[in-house]
Amino acid sequence: MRKQLFSASLALLVATAGISLTLSTQSVFASEIKYVVNNLAITSGDIQHRAAFLRLQKRKGDASQEMIDQTLRLAEARRLGIRISDKQVEDAYARFASTNKMQLAQLDGIMDKSGVTKQHFKEFIRAQMAWNQALTMRNRSEQGGLSEQDAVRKMLQKGGSKPSATEYLLQQIIFVVPPAERGSSMAKRKREAEAMRARFNGCNTTREFAKGLIDVTVRDLGRVLAPQLPADWADQVKATKAGGATSVRETDRGIEFIGVCSAREVSDDKVAQMVLQTEGFGGGKKDDAADALSKKYVSELKAKAVIVQR
Repeated sequence: MRKQLFSASLALLVATAGISLTLSTQSVFASEIKYVVNNLAITSGDIQHRAAFLRLQKRKGDASQEMIDQTLRLAEARRLGIRISDKQVEDAYARFASTNKMQLAQLDGIMDKSGVTKQHFKEFIRAQMAWNQALTMRNRSEQGGLSEQDAVRKMLQKGGSKPSATEYLLQQIIFVVPPAERGSSMAKRKREAEAMRARFNGCNTTREFAKGLIDVTVRDLGRVLAPQLPADWADQVKATKAGGATSVRETDRGIEFIGVCSAREVSDDKVAQMVLQTEGFGGGKKDDAADALSKKYVSELKAKAVIVQR
């Protein structure tokens, strides 16, 4: 699984690197409410599943505290308007299986037999993805007052040189599928999107190709620096050559792909500012900065939270 902003410290692959395929079947957990965190319940079943997950990871930890932290993180992400769709979670789950050279059924079996359950693991994935975005927003907010000139000065003080980044000119093509028609029309719309993508040879002809198609939206996204790319598109955009298009994917709007009109390397004060906002600064590795920010953020949430043990 490719690293994204702040993902190394929270990476699913790292978190489950110690998985053993020799597992014994666990008993079914009975559930009762053990904690109430800001009116959100954590059950004994949740805690037992997390304890099983810790055993599977061969990692020490307090399952109850981990579930309290996860509940706080998810609530904060929702407060910030961050929503991780079921499709994003399912895709990440499938990528995890593929990365670990497993079929989905095999991964399902491991999760169920270990006592973790695939549902608990998927909720863990959702929480990690949401928290990753919350950390990014928090970091940008904290560094938002840093001027471009200050960013360059700080970078040069640390012995670095002014960084460069790829600047993309992007176009978004959406084959709209209304919610009521997703079951009946999605496969057909995907075929239409695949056919248009196959013909894509630059952004100048996109609207001409779209003229004869129903409910197709073409959006010019303008110039976007690599650190600004949305996490769910970043890897695909970076892997696409100028004049090409990403693979199609299902989203809440329907079927989409991104056209890369052009790409060029730029090096200026704005890039330096953005790199510092993205990576954090303090002399340590990006993951260290992420861990420190995450611990600080969770501590603040706990200090304000109402946590009742039953």
